[in-house]
Amino acid sequence: MICSKMTPEQHALQHPSKWKSWTSGIAFTFFIAFLGYLLAKVPGFNHIGQLACAIIIAVAYRQFFGYPEMIRSGIAFSSKRLLRTAIILYGLKLNIDTVLSDGLGLLSRDVGVIIFAIFMTIWLAKVFKADKNISLLLGVGTGVCGAAAIVAVAPIIKAKDEDTAIGVGIIALMGTVFAIGYTILRPILPLDSIEYGMWAGISLHEVAHVALAGAPAGEDGLAIALLAKLGRVFLLVPLCFIFIAIMKRKHTDETGAKIEFPWFLVGFIILSILGSYVFGHSIPVSDHLMEGVFTLTTWLLTAAMVGLGLNVSLRDVKDRAMRPLAAMTVTSILLSVIAYFII
Repeated sequence: MICSKMTPEQHALQHPSKWKSWTSGIAFTFFIAFLGYLLAKVPGFNHIGQLACAIIIAVAYRQFFGYPEMIRSGIAFSSKRLLRTAIILYGLKLNIDTVLSDGLGLLSRDVGVIIFAIFMTIWLAKVFKADKNISLLLGVGTGVCGAAAIVAVAPIIKAKDEDTAIGVGIIALMGTVFAIGYTILRPILPLDSIEYGMWAGISLHEVAHVALAGAPAGEDGLAIALLAKLGRVFLLVPLCFIFIAIMKRKHTDETGAKIEFPWFLVGFIILSILGSYVFGHSIPVSDHLMEGVFTLTTWLLTAAMVGLGLNVSLRDVKDRAMRPLAAMTVTSILLSVIAYFII
């Protein structure tokens, strides 16, 4: 009874063979994360990014070699515990003061973007008869901040690991396609640098995608693009609490079960506050240290995504993934068009 209540790492510490399995599993996820990092340096793949490349390798490994059962506990640790740690550290990237002081006008548009993206994706999922959980995750990722939003919401709605991995993979791939498309359209659109930056910031999927698309607009265009995107990241927290309330009511009505509170969101909020008002203000922090933390966050998130990717069996999910992809693609196109006319 006691062992069944232990976390994987606690159980591993009491059994040398389990300890070896645990550490080997974690090492394995970081190894594939490193391969993803190297692949992202290759021309063509450099536009996709380290995260998506690592997921591609992890999914490919699963299809050719199967799931590495002997190191399951370490892989599970990466996909769950490291994932939550990465989300907590991600809070340092959100400057609350900047959003509240300079981005309130953009924030109202960001709210509209999130509502539209989620509800349109859900509606299209019904029309296309697509998987509900994957479609919901893609709607959240499209509206808020890509992979970070998906992995934050997934445990709240009790999404399967393979659904989370599919959502992250799709959002990373399609977000890259859209970001490159924006840079191609930039010279022919009748938008100045600020307008173009606003368009990219309120409509593209991830912070990295906004940075990629906003760069051709110069420093001012990129700055306004990132500010608009920060507003959407800021709204991730209230959105998560809305989902918690919905899921709590749903499960109470259906089964009487309670929803486990996602305490990692508290860590996200605390680090957002510290990063916005303490670090660099009351407590001096060097830029090099912050860059190091951001790099660590990327690696933790990549290793976690590897763990999720190893749970994806394309044979089992290919039929479930295509229709949510179609729903998300249509939503993204409509979002880009609408955002163009409201900037």
